[in-house]
Amino acid sequence: MTKPHDPLYEPELDGQDGELDGGPGERVAKALARAGVASRREVERLIEAGRVAINGKVLTTPAVKVQAGDFLTVDGQLVAEREPTRMFRYHKPTGLMTTHNDPKGRPTVFQSLPKELPRLISIGRLDLNSEGLLLLTNDGEVSRALETPSNAWVRRYRARAFGDTTQAKLDTLKDGITVEGVKYGAIEAKIDKAHDKAGGGKNIWITVSLSEGKNREVRRVLEALGLKVNRLIRLSYGPFALGALEAGQIEEIGPRVIRELMEGIVSPENMPTGDRPKFGGIANAVKAPGTAGGGDLQRRGVPRADRDIIKPDTPEKSEKPVYKAGWAKPKKKVSPHAPAKGASKGIAQPKAKRAPKSMETKFIDDRKPVARGKPPARPAEGAARRVSEKPGKAAPRPGPKGPAPRGNAPRGGPKR
Repeated sequence: MTKPHDPLYEPELDGQDGELDGGPGERVAKALARAGVASRREVERLIEAGRVAINGKVLTTPAVKVQAGDFLTVDGQLVAEREPTRMFRYHKPTGLMTTHNDPKGRPTVFQSLPKELPRLISIGRLDLNSEGLLLLTNDGEVSRALETPSNAWVRRYRARAFGDTTQAKLDTLKDGITVEGVKYGAIEAKIDKAHDKAGGGKNIWITVSLSEGKNREVRRVLEALGLKVNRLIRLSYGPFALGALEAGQIEEIGPRVIRELMEGIVSPENMPTGDRPKFGGIANAVKAPGTAGGGDLQRRGVPRADRDIIKPDTPEKSEKPVYKAGWAKPKKKVSPHAPAKGASKGIAQPKAKRAPKSMETKFIDDRKPVARGKPPARPAEGAARRVSEKPGKAAPRPGPKGPAPRGNAPRGGPKR
Protein backbone atom coordinates (compact mmCIF):
# COMPACT_ATOMS: atom_id res chain seq x y z
CA MET A 1 0.00 0.00 0.00
CA THR A 2 1.37 3.41 -1.05
CA LYS A 3 1.95 5.87 1.76
CA PRO A 4 -0.12 9.09 1.35
CA HIS A 5 1.92 12.18 0.65
CA ASP A 6 2.61 14.40 3.63
CA PRO A 7 3.34 18.05 2.67
CA LEU A 8 5.11 18.53 6.01
CA TYR A 9 7.41 15.58 5.35
CA GLU A 10 11.07 16.36 6.08
CA PRO A 11 13.38 14.41 3.77
CA GLU A 12 16.38 12.50 5.04
CA LEU A 13 19.50 14.54 4.34
CA ASP A 14 22.28 12.10 5.18
CA GLY A 15 22.34 9.84 2.11
CA GLN A 16 24.19 9.84 -1.15
CA ASP A 17 22.93 9.41 -4.73
CA GLY A 18 23.84 5.73 -4.71
CA GLU A 19 21.89 5.16 -1.47
CA LEU A 20 18.53 6.36 -2.76
CA ASP A 21 15.96 3.61 -2.91
CA GLY A 22 13.66 2.97 -5.82
CA GLY A 23 10.67 4.62 -4.14
CA PRO A 24 8.39 7.22 -5.73
CA GLY A 25 9.57 10.69 -6.57
CA GLU A 26 12.33 12.32 -8.57
CA ARG A 27 15.78 13.47 -7.60
CA VAL A 28 15.82 17.09 -6.61
CA ALA A 29 18.59 17.98 -9.08
CA LYS A 30 16.67 16.41 -11.95
CA ALA A 31 13.42 18.07 -10.88
CA LEU A 32 15.00 21.51 -10.75
CA ALA A 33 16.72 20.93 -14.09
CA ARG A 34 13.43 19.97 -15.72
CA ALA A 35 11.82 23.07 -14.23
CA GLY A 36 14.43 25.20 -15.99
CA VAL A 37 16.13 26.45 -12.83
CA ALA A 38 19.60 25.29 -13.84
CA SER A 39 21.51 22.29 -15.07
CA ARG A 40 22.03 19.36 -12.71
CA ARG A 41 25.61 20.39 -11.99
CA GLU A 42 24.56 23.95 -11.19
CA VAL A 43 21.71 22.67 -8.99
CA GLU A 44 24.24 20.71 -6.96
CA ARG A 45 26.21 23.91 -6.43
CA LEU A 46 23.01 25.69 -5.36
CA ILE A 47 22.36 22.95 -2.83
CA GLU A 48 25.90 23.19 -1.47
CA ALA A 49 25.35 26.91 -1.00
CA GLY A 50 22.18 26.26 1.00
CA ARG A 51 19.88 27.97 -1.50
CA VAL A 52 17.46 25.05 -2.10
CA ALA A 53 14.72 23.92 0.29
CA ILE A 54 11.89 21.38 0.29
CA ASN A 55 8.83 22.16 2.42
CA GLY A 56 10.86 24.83 4.20
CA LYS A 57 13.79 22.50 5.03
CA VAL A 58 17.12 23.64 3.57
CA LEU A 59 18.93 20.87 1.70
CA THR A 60 22.60 20.10 2.21
CA THR A 61 22.86 17.18 -0.23
CA PRO A 62 21.37 16.34 -3.64
CA ALA A 63 20.53 12.82 -2.41
CA VAL A 64 16.88 13.76 -1.96
CA LYS A 65 13.76 12.85 -3.89
CA VAL A 66 10.92 15.23 -4.59
CA GLN A 67 7.37 13.87 -4.59
CA ALA A 68 4.16 15.29 -6.03
CA GLY A 69 2.87 18.05 -3.77
CA ASP A 70 6.24 19.01 -2.28
CA PHE A 71 7.00 22.72 -2.03
CA LEU A 72 10.37 23.28 -3.67
CA THR A 73 12.02 26.70 -3.32
CA VAL A 74 15.24 28.29 -4.56
CA ASP A 75 16.39 31.46 -2.79
CA GLY A 76 12.99 31.56 -1.14
CA GLN A 77 11.18 31.61 -4.48
CA LEU A 78 8.64 28.85 -5.10
CA VAL A 79 9.56 26.80 -8.16
CA ALA A 80 6.64 26.69 -10.59
CA GLU A 81 5.23 23.43 -11.87
CA ARG A 82 6.97 21.92 -14.84
CA GLU A 83 5.69 22.98 -18.26
CA PRO A 84 6.35 21.50 -21.72
CA THR A 85 9.77 22.07 -23.24
CA ARG A 86 10.26 25.44 -24.87
CA MET A 87 13.26 26.69 -26.86
CA PHE A 88 14.35 30.10 -28.11
CA ARG A 89 16.83 31.52 -30.62
CA TYR A 90 18.62 34.55 -29.23
CA HIS A 91 21.15 36.80 -30.97
CA LYS A 92 23.55 37.54 -28.15
CA PRO A 93 25.41 40.83 -28.54
CA THR A 94 28.86 41.45 -27.13
CA GLY A 95 29.13 42.76 -23.58
CA LEU A 96 26.78 40.23 -21.92
CA MET A 97 27.73 37.33 -19.66
CA THR A 98 26.01 33.98 -20.23
CA THR A 99 25.07 33.45 -16.58
CA HIS A 100 22.24 34.27 -14.21
CA ASN A 101 24.44 36.01 -11.62
CA ASP A 102 27.85 37.48 -12.30
CA PRO A 103 30.10 37.94 -9.23
CA LYS A 104 31.63 41.05 -10.80
CA GLY A 105 28.24 42.65 -11.43
CA ARG A 106 28.54 42.65 -15.20
CA PRO A 107 25.29 42.62 -17.26
CA THR A 108 24.01 39.16 -18.16
CA VAL A 109 21.98 37.64 -20.97
CA PHE A 110 19.09 36.77 -18.67
CA GLN A 111 18.83 40.29 -17.28
CA SER A 112 18.27 41.58 -20.82
CA LEU A 113 15.43 39.20 -21.76
CA PRO A 114 11.77 40.30 -21.85
CA LYS A 115 10.10 39.90 -18.46
CA GLU A 116 7.18 37.86 -19.82
CA LEU A 117 9.46 34.92 -20.69
CA PRO A 118 9.76 31.95 -18.32
CA ARG A 119 12.92 31.18 -16.41
CA LEU A 120 15.42 30.06 -19.05
CA ILE A 121 18.87 28.52 -19.14
CA SER A 122 21.37 28.50 -21.97
CA ILE A 123 22.42 25.58 -24.15
CA GLY A 124 26.15 26.07 -24.16
CA ARG A 125 27.75 29.46 -23.61
CA LEU A 126 29.20 32.42 -25.43
CA ASP A 127 31.85 34.44 -23.64
CA LEU A 128 31.69 38.18 -22.96
CA ASN A 129 33.22 39.27 -26.27
CA SER A 130 31.51 36.67 -28.48
CA GLU A 131 28.20 37.17 -30.26
CA GLY A 132 25.68 35.33 -32.38
CA LEU A 133 23.25 32.46 -31.86
CA LEU A 134 22.57 31.37 -28.30
CA LEU A 135 19.90 28.71 -27.74
CA LEU A 136 17.79 29.07 -24.60
CA THR A 137 15.38 26.59 -23.02
CA ASN A 138 13.25 26.04 -19.94
CA ASP A 139 14.28 22.36 -19.81
CA GLY A 140 17.55 21.64 -18.02
CA GLU A 141 17.62 18.07 -19.30
CA VAL A 142 17.59 19.35 -22.89
CA SER A 143 20.40 21.77 -22.11
CA ARG A 144 22.50 19.00 -20.61
CA ALA A 145 21.82 16.61 -23.50
CA LEU A 146 22.71 19.10 -26.24
CA GLU A 147 25.94 20.19 -24.58
CA THR A 148 27.42 16.69 -24.60
CA PRO A 149 29.72 15.81 -27.54
CA SER A 150 27.89 12.49 -27.93
CA ASN A 151 25.05 14.28 -29.70
CA ALA A 152 27.57 15.52 -32.27
CA TRP A 153 25.67 18.72 -32.99
CA VAL A 154 27.96 20.90 -35.06
CA ARG A 155 28.51 24.50 -33.99
CA ARG A 156 29.51 26.83 -36.83
CA TYR A 157 31.33 30.10 -36.20
CA ARG A 158 32.73 32.95 -38.23
CA ALA A 159 35.97 34.27 -36.78
CA ARG A 160 37.83 37.42 -37.78
CA ALA A 161 41.47 36.97 -36.86
CA PHE A 162 44.59 39.08 -37.24
CA GLY A 163 47.66 37.36 -38.61
CA ASP A 164 48.80 35.26 -41.52
CA THR A 165 48.09 31.61 -42.23
CA THR A 166 47.35 29.23 -45.07
CA GLN A 167 44.56 26.81 -45.80
CA ALA A 168 47.08 23.97 -45.49
CA LYS A 169 47.77 24.94 -41.85
CA LEU A 170 44.06 25.09 -41.08
CA ASP A 171 43.54 21.65 -42.63
CA THR A 172 45.79 20.14 -39.95
CA LEU A 173 43.03 20.85 -37.40
CA LYS A 174 40.94 18.04 -38.89
CA ASP A 175 43.04 15.58 -36.88
CA GLY A 176 42.58 17.53 -33.63
CA ILE A 177 45.11 19.55 -31.68
CA THR A 178 46.45 19.78 -28.12
CA VAL A 179 46.91 23.28 -26.67
CA GLU A 180 48.47 23.73 -23.21
CA GLY A 181 47.60 20.17 -22.24
CA VAL A 182 43.98 20.39 -23.41
CA LYS A 183 43.10 18.05 -26.26
CA TYR A 184 40.58 19.34 -28.80
CA GLY A 185 38.75 17.13 -31.28
CA ALA A 186 38.44 17.46 -35.04
CA ILE A 187 37.88 21.02 -36.28
CA GLU A 188 37.07 22.13 -39.80
CA ALA A 189 38.34 25.59 -40.72
CA LYS A 190 38.17 27.38 -44.06
CA ILE A 191 39.52 30.77 -45.11
CA ASP A 192 36.76 32.95 -46.53
CA LYS A 193 38.58 36.17 -47.29
CA ALA A 194 41.67 38.09 -46.27
CA HIS A 195 42.18 41.86 -46.10
CA ASP A 196 45.55 43.55 -45.93
CA LYS A 197 45.78 46.15 -43.18
CA ALA A 198 47.73 49.37 -43.45
CA GLY A 199 51.08 48.99 -41.71
CA GLY A 200 51.33 45.23 -42.28
CA GLY A 201 49.38 42.16 -41.30
CA LYS A 202 46.01 40.86 -42.39
CA ASN A 203 42.50 40.46 -41.06
CA ILE A 204 41.20 37.06 -42.11
CA TRP A 205 37.62 35.78 -42.01
CA ILE A 206 37.56 32.06 -41.20
CA THR A 207 34.57 29.73 -40.93
CA VAL A 208 35.09 27.22 -38.11
CA SER A 209 32.94 24.12 -37.49
CA LEU A 210 33.29 21.91 -34.40
CA SER A 211 31.18 19.62 -32.23
CA GLU A 212 32.77 19.91 -28.79
CA GLY A 213 32.42 23.55 -27.79
CA LYS A 214 34.94 23.63 -24.95
CA ASN A 215 35.60 26.89 -23.15
CA ARG A 216 37.13 29.45 -25.56
CA GLU A 217 37.98 26.63 -27.95
CA VAL A 218 37.96 28.61 -31.21
CA ARG A 219 40.10 31.41 -29.81
CA ARG A 220 42.69 29.10 -28.25
CA VAL A 221 43.01 26.83 -31.28
CA LEU A 222 43.49 29.72 -33.71
CA GLU A 223 45.94 31.40 -31.33
CA ALA A 224 47.99 28.21 -31.43
CA LEU A 225 48.33 28.80 -35.19
CA GLY A 226 49.52 32.38 -34.69
CA LEU A 227 46.15 34.10 -35.20
CA LYS A 228 44.57 36.53 -32.76
CA VAL A 229 40.77 36.43 -32.91
CA ASN A 230 39.28 39.92 -32.65
CA ARG A 231 35.69 38.96 -33.47
CA LEU A 232 33.74 35.73 -33.06
CA ILE A 233 30.18 35.12 -34.26
CA ARG A 234 28.25 31.88 -33.85
CA LEU A 235 26.15 31.25 -36.95
CA SER A 236 24.45 27.97 -36.11
CA TYR A 237 24.03 25.28 -33.48
CA GLY A 238 23.00 21.97 -34.97
CA PRO A 239 19.92 22.49 -37.17
CA PHE A 240 19.18 25.92 -35.67
CA ALA A 241 20.66 28.96 -37.42
CA LEU A 242 21.03 32.59 -36.49
CA GLY A 243 19.09 33.57 -39.60
CA ALA A 244 18.00 37.19 -39.87
CA LEU A 245 17.87 37.86 -36.11
CA GLU A 246 19.56 41.13 -35.29
CA ALA A 247 21.65 41.67 -32.18
CA GLY A 248 19.48 41.52 -29.06
CA GLN A 249 16.47 39.91 -30.74
CA ILE A 250 14.85 36.68 -29.48
CA GLU A 251 12.35 34.34 -31.14
CA GLU A 252 10.67 31.19 -29.82
CA ILE A 253 11.05 27.94 -31.75
CA GLY A 254 7.66 26.45 -32.59
CA PRO A 255 6.38 23.23 -30.96
CA ARG A 256 6.17 21.48 -34.32
CA VAL A 257 9.87 22.09 -34.98
CA ILE A 258 10.77 20.77 -31.52
CA ARG A 259 8.76 17.60 -32.14
CA GLU A 260 10.45 17.02 -35.48
CA LEU A 261 14.06 17.81 -34.49
CA MET A 262 14.19 16.96 -30.79
CA GLU A 263 12.67 13.49 -30.75
CA GLY A 264 14.76 11.30 -28.47
CA ILE A 265 16.19 14.35 -26.67
CA VAL A 266 13.03 15.79 -25.14
CA SER A 267 11.27 13.33 -22.84
CA PRO A 268 7.79 12.27 -24.04
CA GLU A 269 6.05 13.82 -21.02
CA ASN A 270 7.72 17.16 -21.77
CA MET A 271 7.09 17.17 -25.54
CA PRO A 272 5.09 20.29 -26.46
CA THR A 273 1.81 20.11 -28.35
CA GLY A 274 0.17 22.46 -30.81
CA ASP A 275 1.71 24.33 -33.73
CA ARG A 276 2.23 27.91 -32.58
CA PRO A 277 4.66 29.14 -29.94
CA LYS A 278 3.34 30.92 -26.86
CA PHE A 279 5.72 33.82 -27.39
CA GLY A 280 4.81 35.00 -30.89
CA GLY A 281 6.91 37.23 -33.11
CA ILE A 282 10.41 38.60 -32.59
CA ALA A 283 11.16 40.70 -29.51
CA ASN A 284 14.03 43.05 -28.86
CA ALA A 285 15.83 42.32 -25.63
CA VAL A 286 17.33 45.12 -23.55
CA LYS A 287 20.61 46.25 -25.08
CA ALA A 288 23.70 45.81 -22.97
CA PRO A 289 25.25 49.10 -21.80
CA GLY A 290 28.42 50.02 -23.61
CA THR A 291 28.05 47.46 -26.40
CA ALA A 292 29.55 48.34 -29.74
CA GLY A 293 27.34 49.28 -32.66
CA GLY A 294 27.30 47.78 -36.09
CA GLY A 295 29.99 50.06 -37.46
CA ASP A 296 32.60 47.52 -36.43
CA LEU A 297 31.16 44.88 -38.75
CA GLN A 298 33.24 44.60 -41.91
CA ARG A 299 30.52 43.35 -44.24
CA ARG A 300 32.87 43.24 -47.19
CA GLY A 301 34.81 40.55 -45.34
CA VAL A 302 31.75 38.35 -44.98
CA PRO A 303 30.91 35.97 -47.83
CA ARG A 304 27.82 36.92 -49.79
CA ALA A 305 25.97 33.78 -48.66
CA ASP A 306 26.11 34.95 -45.04
CA ARG A 307 25.45 38.67 -45.47
CA ASP A 308 21.81 38.12 -44.63
CA ILE A 309 22.80 36.17 -41.52
CA ILE A 310 25.13 38.74 -39.99
CA LYS A 311 23.58 42.17 -39.83
CA PRO A 312 25.04 45.21 -38.07
CA ASP A 313 23.13 46.99 -35.37
CA THR A 314 21.34 50.10 -36.58
CA PRO A 315 20.71 53.19 -34.47
CA GLU A 316 17.31 53.27 -32.85
CA LYS A 317 16.26 56.47 -34.56
CA SER A 318 16.83 54.94 -38.00
CA GLU A 319 14.50 52.02 -37.36
CA LYS A 320 11.11 52.15 -39.05
CA PRO A 321 8.13 52.36 -36.72
CA VAL A 322 6.19 49.14 -36.23
CA TYR A 323 2.45 49.39 -36.80
CA LYS A 324 0.11 46.95 -35.13
CA ALA A 325 -2.76 45.32 -36.93
CA GLY A 326 -5.69 47.70 -37.31
CA TRP A 327 -3.58 50.86 -37.11
CA ALA A 328 -3.67 53.26 -40.01
CA LYS A 329 -0.30 54.31 -41.32
CA PRO A 330 0.24 58.09 -41.28
CA LYS A 331 -0.05 59.78 -44.63
CA LYS A 332 3.10 61.22 -46.11
CA LYS A 333 3.30 64.99 -46.31
CA VAL A 334 3.77 66.09 -49.89
CA SER A 335 4.84 69.62 -50.73
CA PRO A 336 2.74 71.28 -53.48
CA HIS A 337 5.97 72.44 -55.11
CA ALA A 338 7.68 69.05 -54.96
CA PRO A 339 8.47 67.38 -58.31
CA ALA A 340 6.43 64.41 -59.38
CA LYS A 341 7.54 60.96 -58.20
CA GLY A 342 10.11 59.47 -60.54
CA ALA A 343 11.01 62.82 -62.10
CA SER A 344 14.71 63.55 -62.48
CA LYS A 345 16.14 66.66 -60.88
CA GLY A 346 17.34 69.41 -63.18
CA ILE A 347 14.97 68.47 -66.05
CA ALA A 348 12.19 70.87 -66.86
CA GLN A 349 8.82 69.30 -66.39
CA PRO A 350 5.94 69.94 -68.83
CA LYS A 351 3.39 72.43 -67.69
CA ALA A 352 0.19 71.07 -66.32
CA LYS A 353 -2.73 71.04 -68.72
CA ARG A 354 -5.49 73.49 -68.15
CA ALA A 355 -8.66 72.20 -66.64
CA PRO A 356 -11.31 71.27 -69.24
CA LYS A 357 -14.33 73.43 -69.70
CA SER A 358 -17.27 72.86 -67.48
CA MET A 359 -19.71 70.13 -68.37
CA GLU A 360 -22.47 72.66 -68.85
CA THR A 361 -20.61 74.53 -71.60
CA LYS A 362 -19.64 71.30 -73.34
CA PHE A 363 -23.22 70.12 -73.23
CA ILE A 364 -24.48 73.30 -74.84
CA ASP A 365 -21.84 73.17 -77.62
CA ASP A 366 -22.69 69.57 -78.45
CA ARG A 367 -26.39 70.18 -78.86
CA LYS A 368 -27.78 70.46 -82.38
CA PRO A 369 -28.85 74.01 -83.23
CA VAL A 370 -32.55 74.67 -83.26
CA ALA A 371 -33.86 75.98 -86.61
CA ARG A 372 -35.20 79.52 -86.12
CA GLY A 373 -35.77 80.86 -89.57
CA LYS A 374 -33.20 81.08 -92.33
CA PRO A 375 -29.74 81.67 -90.91
CA PRO A 376 -27.45 84.16 -92.65
CA ALA A 377 -25.25 82.67 -95.36
CA ARG A 378 -21.54 82.23 -94.63
CA PRO A 379 -18.96 83.55 -97.15
CA ALA A 380 -18.07 80.04 -98.31
CA GLU A 381 -21.72 79.10 -98.69
CA GLY A 382 -22.40 82.29 -100.77
CA ALA A 383 -19.57 81.43 -103.14
CA ALA A 384 -20.94 77.94 -103.55
CA ARG A 385 -24.36 79.33 -104.44
CA ARG A 386 -22.91 81.61 -107.13
CA VAL A 387 -21.12 78.68 -108.73
CA SER A 388 -24.26 76.57 -108.64
CA GLU A 389 -26.20 79.26 -110.51
CA LYS A 390 -24.02 78.68 -113.60
CA PRO A 391 -25.59 76.22 -116.05
CA GLY A 392 -24.15 72.66 -116.18
CA LYS A 393 -22.30 72.89 -112.86
CA ALA A 394 -23.61 71.93 -109.52
CA ALA A 395 -21.81 72.91 -106.37
CA PRO A 396 -21.15 70.05 -103.96
CA ARG A 397 -22.93 70.26 -100.71
CA PRO A 398 -20.79 70.99 -97.76
CA GLY A 399 -20.33 68.10 -95.32
CA PRO A 400 -21.68 68.16 -91.82
CA LYS A 401 -18.22 68.91 -90.39
CA GLY A 402 -15.21 70.86 -91.52
CA PRO A 403 -15.01 73.87 -93.89
CA ALA A 404 -17.03 73.94 -97.12
CA PRO A 405 -15.13 73.03 -100.35
CA ARG A 406 -13.95 75.81 -102.66
CA GLY A 407 -16.31 76.93 -105.47
CA ASN A 408 -13.95 75.98 -108.31
CA ALA A 409 -13.12 72.50 -106.94
CA PRO A 410 -13.64 69.62 -109.43
CA ARG A 411 -16.57 67.28 -109.09
CA GLY A 412 -14.40 64.48 -107.71
CA GLY A 413 -13.00 66.68 -104.98
CA PRO A 414 -9.47 67.97 -104.41
CA LYS A 415 -6.48 65.94 -105.45
CA ARG A 416 -4.76 63.95 -102.73
